[in-house]
Amino acid sequence: MSESAAEKPLRVLVILMGALGDVVRGLSVVHAIKAHNPKTHITWLVEPACSGIVSLHSGIDEVLIFNRVLGVRGVWGLRRELTARTFDVTLDLQRHGKSGLFSWMSRAPRRIGFHRKDAKEGNWLFNTEYVPARGDGSSKIEHYLSFVEQLGIKRPEVLDGGLSHLTLDGVADDLRSQLQEPYLGLILGSSRDSKDWPEEGYAALLEQAQLSGVRVAVLLGDTSKIEMASRLEKVRSPLRIVNSVGRTSLKDLVGIIHGAKVCVGPDSGPAHIAGSLGVPHVTLFGPTPKERNAPRGSEQLSVVSAVGCSPCRRRVCPGLDKLCMRLISPGQVLDRISEVL
Repeated sequence: MSESAAEKPLRVLVILMGALGDVVRGLSVVHAIKAHNPKTHITWLVEPACSGIVSLHSGIDEVLIFNRVLGVRGVWGLRRELTARTFDVTLDLQRHGKSGLFSWMSRAPRRIGFHRKDAKEGNWLFNTEYVPARGDGSSKIEHYLSFVEQLGIKRPEVLDGGLSHLTLDGVADDLRSQLQEPYLGLILGSSRDSKDWPEEGYAALLEQAQLSGVRVAVLLGDTSKIEMASRLEKVRSPLRIVNSVGRTSLKDLVGIIHGAKVCVGPDSGPAHIAGSLGVPHVTLFGPTPKERNAPRGSEQLSVVSAVGCSPCRRRVCPGLDKLCMRLISPGQVLDRISEVL
């Protein structure tokens, strides 16, 4: 990028609608662009489920929401929103046919997408230029940052996910008062059942958690994990157990993760929140590849299943009752936690 182009504030549209973990990793693109030119105007297109995390980033100037449940009406409504704006560049970080269509609707003269080898559903047909092919052998965050390089912007030496201003101080008083001692965060699930560690794994971990420097274990999860958390709350453990499942906003979740000494859980959105905050996260991998999905800064803390079919990348386990996740032992997890503490 020439010096004159670098000085001109661009109007950039970022398309990355979900899932939570992808969106959190994509936020580093905002930091890199704003570090290069703080006057750049960034609009982010997202679906409602992940709009909250995007809205928490102070570097994003505008959030557009695609209501997928509205079907064709949602698409036409979004088209009106896009045509009412002018964009210099669109970064299509989603790589699906739908995001490619929205990239084309943006009418930006530069529409940057994934290389044809990495794109899906004809996504590449809608964009005008592409980042180099990487495949699934490199981390997704590195793949996203190649879009910054395609703009001619040097990535900053220190990456920032834009969430570090959210701390335990902003968490509701009744919950914050229970977290005044050093604590371990236990993330009880993910967006995909095949990636989840079984309840008995968490129970055994809590029973065996003789840890130096941690006095409390806080349970984290959405409303689908309320019953599981209620049972885990009753486990006899050396740690005091705080059950926050179903009681936290997204802002609370970020603040609680930020205050933790270390977190544990599957490949999930909260794992990547920890990565963006520099909080160590012991990630349990079965059906998804560590190389692609380990949280930034915690790659060495990953626990990878030893079963031969892992990583299968399937959303539903093909008849093995999630053997890969069941084979991950509490002892393996405790060893990784001890490395941090």
